[in-house]
Amino acid sequence: MPRLRYKSFATPDELRNFPNGQAEMVGLDESSVGRAVFEPGWRWSTDMSPIVGTATCQLRHFGYQLTGTMRVLLDDGQTLDIPAETVFEIPPGHDAWVLGDEPVRMIEWTSLRNFGVAAEGQIDGVLLTVLFTDIVDSTATLKTIGDAAWRDLLQVHNTRLREDLNNFRGREVKTTGDGFIAVFDSAGRAVRCAAAMTRSAREVGLPIRAGVHTGEVELSGNDARGLAVHTAARVMGLAEADEVLVSTTTAALLEGSGLVLEDAGNHEMKGLDGARQVLRLVRSA
Repeated sequence: MPRLRYKSFATPDELRNFPNGQAEMVGLDESSVGRAVFEPGWRWSTDMSPIVGTATCQLRHFGYQLTGTMRVLLDDGQTLDIPAETVFEIPPGHDAWVLGDEPVRMIEWTSLRNFGVAAEGQIDGVLLTVLFTDIVDSTATLKTIGDAAWRDLLQVHNTRLREDLNNFRGREVKTTGDGFIAVFDSAGRAVRCAAAMTRSAREVGLPIRAGVHTGEVELSGNDARGLAVHTAARVMGLAEADEVLVSTTTAALLEGSGLVLEDAGNHEMKGLDGARQVLRLVRSA
């Protein structure tokens, strides 16, 4: 339940130092706010890549820049200079660096808690767990509430689910209009994230279904390719509202995780050979 309170950056919950910079975090229950400073000369690919183990930053950032200018270069070649006193959003897959002699200071609401944390593995051309989500009866909801209300509600839905993705260190690949495709380097975090996303979606009034499968994935630009991606989509297609379904491949990786699954039957899936068993998430904690 929300409480009336505050926390001060004078006594942060966590202080993280890295080359040419520093980040401080304070938490209020499940929410986390970060404050960071990046000194002149700081660059993600130079200072952070050796720590994290990826060529570019795979986190989404949303925040307010207090001072300085940050240049951001996306993996697809887009470039943007972010000046002081602006609100910014930076998608996953980017390099960034400080321009000029003034430090960049910012407040961040989405992912500083994971900033500078070593990744457990590379995410291009490797074994990944794929998560698909889809809003249930989205067309009917749109017809009922109208275009304007739908856009507002969808924005709230997307914001909440992106918070869950950041909390569980998932990488958003893209949206499908009324759902997300994301990848994880941990099957357990992917399934826990799916459970959190179903709760968040229900709270904003747009229940979703989710499907999870693990396999070889090739990431190319803003897309994910491979049979594992198609299989995850087929698994999701079998789910009902508020339901998380998991393939047997992913289930085998969850031993000892504390996640509880039950048999959801054998199903023929379009484009895949033979009937395949899927399992339903019963308990995530």
